[in-house]
Amino acid sequence: MTQSKEVRWVRIGEFIVVSDETNKLNLDLPVMGLNKDKQMMPTVANLDGVNLSKYKVVGNGTFVFSGMQTGRDVCIRIVLATNPDPVLVSPAYTTFVLNPEKGLIPEYFFLWFDRNESDRYGWFISDSSVRSNLDWPRFLDIKIPVPYKDGEPDVERQREVVAVWQGLRRLKEENEALATPLLELCQAKMDELKHTAPMVTLGQYIEQTNIPNYSYGLSKELVMGMTITKEVIPTKAKIKDTDISKFKVVFPEEFIYNPRTHGAKIGLGMNDFNDPFLISWNNTSFKIMDKNEFNPTFLYIWFCRPEWDREACFRSWGSSTEVFAWKEFVTMKVPKPSIEVQRAIVDIYHCARQAKQIVEEASQQLKTICPALMQHIIHSDDVR
Repeated sequence: MTQSKEVRWVRIGEFIVVSDETNKLNLDLPVMGLNKDKQMMPTVANLDGVNLSKYKVVGNGTFVFSGMQTGRDVCIRIVLATNPDPVLVSPAYTTFVLNPEKGLIPEYFFLWFDRNESDRYGWFISDSSVRSNLDWPRFLDIKIPVPYKDGEPDVERQREVVAVWQGLRRLKEENEALATPLLELCQAKMDELKHTAPMVTLGQYIEQTNIPNYSYGLSKELVMGMTITKEVIPTKAKIKDTDISKFKVVFPEEFIYNPRTHGAKIGLGMNDFNDPFLISWNNTSFKIMDKNEFNPTFLYIWFCRPEWDREACFRSWGSSTEVFAWKEFVTMKVPKPSIEVQRAIVDIYHCARQAKQIVEEASQQLKTICPALMQHIIHSDDVR
């Protein structure tokens, strides 16, 4: 018998069952809120004296919906709960599940709303005011594409699409879980070194480079800046008509820092690229004189510690603009364990950075994969 496959635009209200289960037993459960990224998070509301018996109980597989929006929001606030244990949400939210007999998978349903396109449509059909609202009846009238086979929702095709999305999401979550403890371990090891390794004066091991660009002629596309989070990024300054011959060339594993402090932070970075770049003439560039004494990345990790920033700001001088001068920079103390210990800590750091990079890439891909998967469904068969 020939199987009939198609994609139908169906009204979501046909699949939804409201499940407003309240906390009648006054269970001591965590209270959660929704954010615009379609995730649940611990509530920021003051719950002192609040009667939680009217709050709603949310278990795994339940949807939480809020039609309220602010003028800045262009989103439908909806979450698919994946928490293993029940939590509470505000009675202002609507909670619902999908009728299991209707053949629509919760994760597939959520995929449709985890898209910028759905958010824009939800904002478009919301009531217009200072705080717009997507009414529940209007929400129920939204239509989504569902694959059908022989007149019934095609569960297998839904699962195929969901599996792709879940695989990428799982990759992101696993590396998030890996990156954080590795970074914590790295910083814990640095803390230990304050008590187990000799503390030496930094100036014995570093020297300024400050090599002008007129000897190299690097292009303006290679002009970089640094952030207070110790990252090197393309400059945001307007340099179209700027003479960059006096800009400084920074080679791989060399450092840069801005003597001007920014609140409680010092702008600093390291060239961890394979090629040189340029920095503005008013920044300082320096390098380690002997890499058998100090590993550049080990020193960079030390510079990233909040304690380093606090001491550097304490040593800064000025009034409206404070300056952390080079003569103060070189008097700072740093731990100097064996080069083998330094490299071992750097290896942990690189593992954490790789995991963090995977998380960032997966996050970007998740933003595009939901629309792509839905477009695949929409255009795979005849749409009715």
